[in-house]
Amino acid sequence: MHSKRTFNALIYALMCVALIGFFIWVWWPPEPVSRPVSVPVATPANPPASISVAVPRMDIRALESSGIRPVETTLEAQIALARLGISPGSIDGVLGPQTRSALIAFQKKQGISPSGLLDANTKPALLISLPATTEYTVTTDDLARLRPVSTTWLGKSEQPRLDFENIVELLGEKAFSHPQLIRALNPNVNWDDLPGGTPVVIPQVQYPSVAGKAAVVKISLQECVLEAFDSESNLLVHFPCSIGRLAEKRPAGELRVATIALNPDYTFDPAVFPESPEAQAVGRKLMIPPGPNNPVGVAWIGLDRPGYGIHGTPAPELVGRTESHGCFRLANWNADYLARLVWIGMPVVVE
Repeated sequence: MHSKRTFNALIYALMCVALIGFFIWVWWPPEPVSRPVSVPVATPANPPASISVAVPRMDIRALESSGIRPVETTLEAQIALARLGISPGSIDGVLGPQTRSALIAFQKKQGISPSGLLDANTKPALLISLPATTEYTVTTDDLARLRPVSTTWLGKSEQPRLDFENIVELLGEKAFSHPQLIRALNPNVNWDDLPGGTPVVIPQVQYPSVAGKAAVVKISLQECVLEAFDSESNLLVHFPCSIGRLAEKRPAGELRVATIALNPDYTFDPAVFPESPEAQAVGRKLMIPPGPNNPVGVAWIGLDRPGYGIHGTPAPELVGRTESHGCFRLANWNADYLARLVWIGMPVVVE
């Protein structure tokens, strides 16, 4: 009898617990378990140029691990542009007109709104492979090339070669750089007494390998820029250039490449320099030997208009900042590279 009452009490207790649990579930139901839902985000097929293009952080880390990252300074931007064949002029670390022009050329090529600045759209697209500079060891052969260049036409004609006058000039041309930058990168170097074997820091720059010929060269008289394009209108090179001082001596329209010469000599004709008392005193033509300090530099691309051509210069840092007698003057390293892209009969459009 006692056992039966105990069993009934246990059953009653279980029913009470179940009933209380039912009311709790009804009045305070459990919160549903939330699950992430993937919502598609619509992106414009052709985003407007003003939209900033963000580079994912993971991509930047991956690039940096391979020694490549977006440029951070003007100097790095100049080096990165030059490696693409888009010359900012003599590399100097300054955001001047020629660097802005090079940035615009790069931005147009990449489909970025052309601002001429290292803006939020441009920096992620302009990548540099590190290191940006390199250590170069000055050789005894480098030093053996150095020699003074005569200041007179007659004196120049009597020299065996018009080579570099000093080691800073040689290093500047080797690194496509302004002599002042070479000095700034090496503040402890005594340039007046530099022995062979001395290590110096210079920008690490090299143009792309020439894979084929250009289809056309275009020169803007207003912007003082020379550009070469392939047969599909892709930009191959962008170079600052000097143009003729006198408007009537600036050829316009379509010309053609007539001759190509590397390391040319130069025929001095007094008739071309009527303003020079020295030229008139010489009174005869002179043959000026080749070299980087030759009046036409290290390359001559003659055009089918007598006396006109595209050529180098002994003062590359002045290209685009001074005017010529009518030809189109480039930095020596740009004239040399262009001479390997052009061909006899190629059109040169002057606008």
